[in-house]
Amino acid sequence: MSHRNARLTPFARRLIVERVQAGQPVAHVAKAMGVSRQCAHRWINRFNQAGIDGLEDRSSRPHSCPNQTAPDVEERVLAARREHRCGPDQLTHEVGVPARTITRILRRNGVPRLHDCDPLTGELIRASKTTALRYERDRPGELVHMDVKKIGRIPDAVALPVGRAARVVFARRLERRAEG
Repeated sequence: MSHRNARLTPFARRLIVERVQAGQPVAHVAKAMGVSRQCAHRWINRFNQAGIDGLEDRSSRPHSCPNQTAPDVEERVLAARREHRCGPDQLTHEVGVPARTITRILRRNGVPRLHDCDPLTGELIRASKTTALRYERDRPGELVHMDVKKIGRIPDAVALPVGRAARVVFARRLERRAEG
């Protein structure tokens, strides 16, 4: 899905391709759509290679991760964690893998943290802090609540003054009314 500031959606990309196929110059179509010629050529080439599916958004996830830890090393780390029930710093000496790499392997495989597990059995004893049931309302602003501590007494039909000097004059007038 295109982000909200994207110049071209899949529909607009298809429109570029259709206009170029109808005989309009790429530079004119690109200018009309508000993109560069290079961008228009990129979508045309992608359409020529993959057809209409080539105009859809693609994942930005890499095709491969050459630096990811090998599966046999991951299995050694997970086995050492089950056997010794200790954290990444201690497992580093057992397995020979850096502590940060061990942490990533444990998170990737969904292994809970030690403080959430029973020290003797290693079973999960604490629920995660994220709740499955969210407190949501049907409409925005449905539960607007406002606390009012105190409402001041304002004399009837009196305009409140603005500024320090005006407040002093206003206070004197109120004093005179109270005296007289």
